[in-house]
Amino acid sequence: MFGYFCEMALSEEIIKRIQLLEKKYTAMGQDLVSYLDGLLYADFITYWDYIHLDTLLSLQHPKTSFPDESVFIMYHQITELFFKLSLHELKQITDQDPVDATFMAQRIQRVNRYFSVLTSSFDIMVDGMEPKQFQQFRMSLLPASGFQSAQYRTIEIYATDFINLVSKDHRNAFINNPNATVEEMFQHIYWNAGATELATGKKTLTLKQFEEKYSKDLIALAEGKQKNNLFALYKNLSKEEQNTSELKIALKQLDINVNINWPLMHYKSAVRYLHKNPEDIAATGGTNWQKYLPPRFQKRVFYPELWSEFELEEWGKSWVEDLFVAKK
Repeated sequence: MFGYFCEMALSEEIIKRIQLLEKKYTAMGQDLVSYLDGLLYADFITYWDYIHLDTLLSLQHPKTSFPDESVFIMYHQITELFFKLSLHELKQITDQDPVDATFMAQRIQRVNRYFSVLTSSFDIMVDGMEPKQFQQFRMSLLPASGFQSAQYRTIEIYATDFINLVSKDHRNAFINNPNATVEEMFQHIYWNAGATELATGKKTLTLKQFEEKYSKDLIALAEGKQKNNLFALYKNLSKEEQNTSELKIALKQLDINVNINWPLMHYKSAVRYLHKNPEDIAATGGTNWQKYLPPRFQKRVFYPELWSEFELEEWGKSWVEDLFVAKK
Protein backbone atom coordinates (compact mmCIF):
# COMPACT_ATOMS: atom_id res chain seq x y z
CA MET A 1 0.00 0.00 0.00
CA PHE A 2 2.89 2.40 0.85
CA GLY A 3 4.42 1.74 -2.59
CA TYR A 4 1.06 2.48 -4.17
CA PHE A 5 0.85 5.90 -2.50
CA CYS A 6 4.48 6.66 -3.40
CA GLU A 7 3.72 5.88 -7.01
CA MET A 8 0.63 8.05 -6.87
CA ALA A 9 2.71 10.91 -5.47
CA LEU A 10 5.09 10.78 -8.43
CA SER A 11 4.01 12.17 -11.75
CA GLU A 12 3.89 9.92 -14.78
CA GLU A 13 6.74 11.91 -16.34
CA ILE A 14 9.03 11.27 -13.35
CA ILE A 15 8.18 7.57 -13.28
CA LYS A 16 8.90 7.35 -17.01
CA ARG A 17 12.28 9.03 -16.56
CA ILE A 18 13.22 6.69 -13.68
CA GLN A 19 12.32 3.66 -15.79
CA LEU A 20 14.45 4.95 -18.69
CA LEU A 21 17.35 5.63 -16.35
CA GLU A 22 17.07 2.15 -14.86
CA LYS A 23 17.13 0.67 -18.36
CA LYS A 24 20.19 2.76 -19.28
CA TYR A 25 22.25 1.86 -16.20
CA THR A 26 21.18 -1.80 -16.18
CA ALA A 27 22.45 -2.13 -19.76
CA MET A 28 25.85 -0.90 -18.53
CA GLY A 29 25.83 -3.21 -15.52
CA GLN A 30 25.44 -0.29 -13.15
CA ASP A 31 23.23 0.23 -10.12
CA LEU A 32 20.77 3.09 -10.62
CA VAL A 33 20.30 3.61 -6.88
CA SER A 34 24.01 4.35 -6.44
CA TYR A 35 23.84 7.01 -9.13
CA LEU A 36 20.71 8.49 -7.54
CA ASP A 37 22.58 8.66 -4.23
CA GLY A 38 25.38 10.51 -6.00
CA LEU A 39 22.88 12.97 -7.40
CA LEU A 40 21.31 13.39 -3.97
CA TYR A 41 24.59 14.25 -2.26
CA ALA A 42 26.12 16.35 -5.04
CA ASP A 43 26.20 20.13 -4.63
CA PHE A 44 24.33 22.36 -7.05
CA ILE A 45 26.57 23.63 -9.81
CA THR A 46 27.32 27.36 -9.98
CA TYR A 47 28.10 29.58 -12.93
CA TRP A 48 31.58 30.44 -11.65
CA ASP A 49 32.51 26.80 -11.06
CA TYR A 50 31.11 25.61 -14.38
CA ILE A 51 33.25 27.99 -16.48
CA HIS A 52 36.17 28.03 -13.98
CA LEU A 53 35.79 31.77 -13.69
CA ASP A 54 38.38 32.31 -10.96
CA THR A 55 40.99 30.44 -13.00
CA LEU A 56 40.05 32.30 -16.17
CA LEU A 57 40.39 35.70 -14.52
CA SER A 58 43.76 34.76 -13.04
CA LEU A 59 45.43 34.06 -16.40
CA GLN A 60 46.53 37.63 -17.12
CA HIS A 61 50.14 38.31 -16.11
CA PRO A 62 51.49 41.59 -17.54
CA LYS A 63 55.25 41.94 -17.90
CA THR A 64 55.18 45.70 -17.33
CA SER A 65 53.25 48.25 -15.29
CA PHE A 66 51.58 49.85 -18.32
CA PRO A 67 47.77 49.51 -17.87
CA ASP A 68 47.10 48.89 -21.57
CA GLU A 69 49.20 45.73 -21.58
CA SER A 70 46.28 44.02 -19.81
CA VAL A 71 44.04 44.99 -22.73
CA PHE A 72 46.61 43.49 -25.09
CA ILE A 73 46.80 40.20 -23.16
CA MET A 74 43.06 39.73 -22.70
CA TYR A 75 42.20 40.46 -26.31
CA HIS A 76 44.72 37.89 -27.53
CA GLN A 77 43.31 35.35 -25.09
CA ILE A 78 39.80 36.08 -26.38
CA THR A 79 41.10 35.63 -29.93
CA GLU A 80 42.52 32.20 -29.13
CA LEU A 81 39.19 31.13 -27.62
CA PHE A 82 37.42 32.11 -30.83
CA PHE A 83 40.03 30.17 -32.80
CA LYS A 84 39.28 27.17 -30.60
CA LEU A 85 35.56 27.57 -31.33
CA SER A 86 36.35 27.66 -35.05
CA LEU A 87 38.44 24.49 -34.85
CA HIS A 88 35.64 22.84 -32.89
CA GLU A 89 33.36 23.36 -35.90
CA LEU A 90 35.97 22.43 -38.53
CA LYS A 91 36.77 19.17 -36.75
CA GLN A 92 33.08 18.26 -36.77
CA ILE A 93 33.02 18.67 -40.55
CA THR A 94 36.12 16.60 -41.22
CA ASP A 95 35.00 13.90 -38.74
CA GLN A 96 31.61 13.55 -40.45
CA ASP A 97 31.47 10.50 -42.72
CA PRO A 98 29.94 11.01 -45.14
CA VAL A 99 29.65 14.77 -45.00
CA ASP A 100 26.87 16.56 -46.86
CA ALA A 101 26.48 20.09 -48.15
CA THR A 102 23.94 21.16 -45.53
CA PHE A 103 26.08 20.06 -42.59
CA MET A 104 29.17 21.70 -44.07
CA ALA A 105 27.36 24.96 -44.72
CA GLN A 106 25.90 25.15 -41.22
CA ARG A 107 29.24 24.55 -39.49
CA ILE A 108 31.15 26.93 -41.79
CA GLN A 109 28.53 29.60 -41.10
CA ARG A 110 29.33 29.19 -37.41
CA VAL A 111 33.04 29.76 -38.12
CA ASN A 112 32.12 32.84 -40.15
CA ARG A 113 30.20 34.21 -37.18
CA TYR A 114 33.23 33.73 -34.95
CA PHE A 115 35.50 35.53 -37.39
CA SER A 116 32.95 38.30 -37.89
CA VAL A 117 33.01 38.93 -34.15
CA LEU A 118 36.81 38.93 -34.14
CA THR A 119 37.04 41.33 -37.07
CA SER A 120 34.43 43.74 -35.73
CA SER A 121 36.04 43.70 -32.28
CA PHE A 122 39.58 44.36 -33.51
CA ASP A 123 39.09 48.08 -32.95
CA ILE A 124 39.99 47.15 -29.38
CA MET A 125 43.50 46.64 -30.72
CA VAL A 126 43.44 49.45 -33.29
CA ASP A 127 41.99 52.25 -31.15
CA GLY A 128 41.74 50.73 -27.68
CA MET A 129 45.32 51.27 -26.56
CA GLU A 130 47.49 54.35 -26.24
CA PRO A 131 50.18 54.18 -28.97
CA LYS A 132 52.86 55.40 -26.59
CA GLN A 133 52.06 52.71 -24.03
CA PHE A 134 51.95 50.01 -26.69
CA GLN A 135 55.27 51.01 -28.21
CA GLN A 136 56.86 50.81 -24.78
CA PHE A 137 55.41 47.61 -23.33
CA ARG A 138 55.74 45.65 -26.59
CA MET A 139 59.52 45.88 -26.26
CA SER A 140 59.24 43.76 -23.12
CA LEU A 141 57.38 41.05 -25.03
CA LEU A 142 59.96 40.37 -27.74
CA PRO A 143 60.22 38.01 -29.55
CA ALA A 144 56.68 36.80 -28.73
CA SER A 145 54.14 37.63 -31.44
CA GLY A 146 50.58 36.83 -32.49
CA PHE A 147 52.34 35.38 -35.53
CA GLN A 148 53.02 32.37 -33.29
CA SER A 149 49.36 31.38 -33.02
CA ALA A 150 49.36 27.69 -33.97
CA GLN A 151 45.56 27.57 -33.79
CA TYR A 152 45.29 30.10 -36.60
CA ARG A 153 47.69 28.05 -38.74
CA THR A 154 45.65 24.96 -37.91
CA ILE A 155 42.47 26.67 -39.14
CA GLU A 156 44.22 27.42 -42.43
CA ILE A 157 45.30 23.78 -42.84
CA TYR A 158 41.77 22.56 -42.14
CA ALA A 159 40.33 25.06 -44.63
CA THR A 160 42.12 24.26 -47.89
CA ASP A 161 44.54 22.16 -49.93
CA PHE A 162 48.02 22.74 -48.53
CA ILE A 163 49.33 23.99 -51.89
CA ASN A 164 47.17 27.09 -51.43
CA LEU A 165 49.20 28.02 -48.35
CA VAL A 166 52.51 27.93 -50.21
CA SER A 167 54.03 31.31 -51.05
CA LYS A 168 52.71 32.52 -54.40
CA ASP A 169 56.29 32.83 -55.66
CA HIS A 170 56.84 29.07 -55.21
CA ARG A 171 53.33 27.73 -55.74
CA ASN A 172 53.60 26.96 -59.45
CA ALA A 173 56.70 24.84 -58.97
CA PHE A 174 54.76 22.53 -56.66
CA ILE A 175 51.61 22.55 -58.78
CA ASN A 176 53.74 21.15 -61.62
CA ASN A 177 55.28 18.56 -59.31
CA PRO A 178 52.61 16.08 -58.18
CA ASN A 179 55.19 14.14 -56.17
CA ALA A 180 56.04 17.09 -53.93
CA THR A 181 55.64 16.30 -50.25
CA VAL A 182 53.96 18.41 -47.61
CA GLU A 183 57.29 18.74 -45.83
CA GLU A 184 58.87 20.19 -48.99
CA MET A 185 56.01 22.63 -49.45
CA PHE A 186 56.17 23.59 -45.78
CA GLN A 187 59.63 25.06 -46.34
CA HIS A 188 57.96 27.65 -48.59
CA ILE A 189 54.82 28.27 -46.53
CA TYR A 190 53.51 31.80 -47.00
CA TRP A 191 53.78 32.84 -43.36
CA ASN A 192 57.59 32.58 -43.37
CA ALA A 193 57.61 36.00 -45.03
CA GLY A 194 56.01 37.46 -41.93
CA ALA A 195 58.95 36.53 -39.72
CA THR A 196 61.97 36.90 -41.97
CA GLU A 197 64.38 39.79 -41.60
CA LEU A 198 63.97 42.26 -44.45
CA ALA A 199 67.66 43.11 -44.70
CA THR A 200 69.24 39.64 -44.44
CA GLY A 201 66.48 37.22 -45.41
CA LYS A 202 67.23 35.23 -42.24
CA LYS A 203 64.58 33.72 -39.99
CA THR A 204 63.77 35.79 -36.94
CA LEU A 205 63.85 34.28 -33.46
CA THR A 206 60.05 34.55 -33.54
CA LEU A 207 59.93 32.13 -36.49
CA LYS A 208 62.60 29.83 -35.08
CA GLN A 209 60.67 29.48 -31.81
CA PHE A 210 57.45 28.78 -33.67
CA GLU A 211 58.99 26.15 -35.94
CA GLU A 212 60.72 24.40 -33.06
CA LYS A 213 57.48 24.06 -31.14
CA TYR A 214 54.92 23.46 -33.88
CA SER A 215 56.44 22.46 -37.24
CA LYS A 216 56.25 18.69 -36.76
CA ASP A 217 52.64 18.84 -35.58
CA LEU A 218 51.56 21.18 -38.39
CA ILE A 219 53.26 19.05 -41.07
CA ALA A 220 51.64 15.91 -39.66
CA LEU A 221 48.25 17.63 -39.61
CA ALA A 222 48.66 18.85 -43.20
CA GLU A 223 49.59 15.33 -44.32
CA GLY A 224 46.49 13.96 -42.62
CA LYS A 225 44.25 16.62 -44.17
CA GLN A 226 45.36 16.26 -47.79
CA LYS A 227 42.12 14.44 -48.64
CA ASN A 228 40.14 15.64 -45.66
CA ASN A 229 40.24 19.44 -45.64
CA LEU A 230 37.22 21.63 -46.43
CA PHE A 231 38.20 22.19 -50.06
CA ALA A 232 38.88 18.49 -50.67
CA LEU A 233 35.56 17.54 -49.07
CA TYR A 234 33.77 20.16 -51.14
CA LYS A 235 35.29 18.81 -54.37
CA ASN A 236 34.22 15.28 -53.42
CA LEU A 237 30.57 16.29 -53.16
CA SER A 238 28.22 15.67 -56.06
CA LYS A 239 27.92 18.48 -58.60
CA GLU A 240 24.44 19.17 -57.29
CA GLU A 241 25.70 19.59 -53.72
CA GLN A 242 28.70 21.65 -54.85
CA ASN A 243 26.30 24.06 -56.48
CA THR A 244 24.32 24.51 -53.29
CA SER A 245 24.27 28.29 -52.97
CA GLU A 246 24.30 28.19 -49.17
CA LEU A 247 27.54 26.19 -49.12
CA LYS A 248 29.28 28.23 -51.81
CA ILE A 249 28.38 31.47 -50.07
CA ALA A 250 29.65 30.10 -46.74
CA LEU A 251 32.97 28.99 -48.25
CA LYS A 252 33.52 32.29 -50.04
CA GLN A 253 32.71 34.22 -46.88
CA LEU A 254 35.22 32.08 -44.97
CA ASP A 255 37.81 32.93 -47.63
CA ILE A 256 37.10 36.64 -47.17
CA ASN A 257 37.03 36.46 -43.37
CA VAL A 258 40.31 34.59 -42.94
CA ASN A 259 42.32 35.84 -45.91
CA ILE A 260 41.13 39.43 -46.28
CA ASN A 261 39.23 40.84 -43.31
CA TRP A 262 41.33 39.37 -40.50
CA PRO A 263 44.85 40.14 -41.86
CA LEU A 264 43.75 43.62 -42.92
CA MET A 265 42.57 44.45 -39.43
CA HIS A 266 46.08 43.52 -38.31
CA TYR A 267 47.45 45.73 -41.05
CA LYS A 268 45.31 48.60 -39.83
CA SER A 269 46.66 48.10 -36.32
CA ALA A 270 50.25 47.92 -37.58
CA VAL A 271 49.78 51.14 -39.56
CA ARG A 272 48.69 52.87 -36.37
CA TYR A 273 51.36 51.55 -34.03
CA LEU A 274 54.33 50.37 -36.08
CA HIS A 275 54.49 52.41 -39.27
CA LYS A 276 58.04 52.73 -40.56
CA ASN A 277 59.67 53.08 -43.93
CA PRO A 278 61.06 49.82 -45.38
CA GLU A 279 64.57 51.21 -44.99
CA ASP A 280 64.03 51.73 -41.27
CA ILE A 281 62.60 48.22 -40.87
CA ALA A 282 65.62 46.71 -42.61
CA ALA A 283 67.99 48.75 -40.47
CA THR A 284 66.44 47.47 -37.23
CA GLY A 285 66.38 43.83 -38.35
CA GLY A 286 62.60 43.85 -38.57
CA THR A 287 60.11 42.16 -40.87
CA ASN A 288 58.30 43.88 -43.69
CA TRP A 289 54.73 43.53 -42.46
CA GLN A 290 53.75 46.13 -45.10
CA LYS A 291 54.24 43.42 -47.73
CA TYR A 292 53.28 40.45 -45.56
CA LEU A 293 49.88 41.47 -44.15
CA PRO A 294 47.96 42.90 -47.15
CA PRO A 295 46.09 40.19 -49.13
CA ARG A 296 46.80 42.14 -52.30
CA PHE A 297 50.42 41.03 -52.08
CA GLN A 298 49.96 37.56 -50.60
CA LYS A 299 47.23 36.40 -53.02
CA ARG A 300 46.29 33.68 -50.56
CA VAL A 301 42.95 32.14 -51.50
CA PHE A 302 41.42 29.00 -50.00
CA TYR A 303 38.90 28.31 -52.78
CA PRO A 304 40.25 29.74 -56.05
CA GLU A 305 37.78 27.75 -58.13
CA LEU A 306 34.86 29.64 -56.57
CA TRP A 307 36.12 33.06 -57.67
CA SER A 308 36.25 34.72 -61.08
CA GLU A 309 39.56 35.68 -62.70
CA PHE A 310 38.78 39.34 -62.08
CA GLU A 311 38.03 38.71 -58.39
CA LEU A 312 41.29 36.81 -57.98
CA GLU A 313 43.24 39.53 -59.73
CA GLU A 314 41.73 42.22 -57.51
CA TRP A 315 41.95 40.10 -54.34
CA GLY A 316 41.90 42.46 -51.36
CA LYS A 317 43.09 45.40 -53.46
CA SER A 318 40.39 47.93 -52.62
CA TRP A 319 40.87 47.29 -48.89
CA VAL A 320 44.57 48.01 -49.11
CA GLU A 321 44.03 51.19 -51.13
CA ASP A 322 41.39 52.40 -48.67
CA LEU A 323 43.76 51.90 -45.75
CA PHE A 324 46.61 53.72 -47.49
CA VAL A 325 44.27 56.64 -48.24
CA ALA A 326 43.04 56.73 -44.65
CA LYS A 327 46.64 56.68 -43.38
CA LYS A 328 47.66 59.59 -45.58
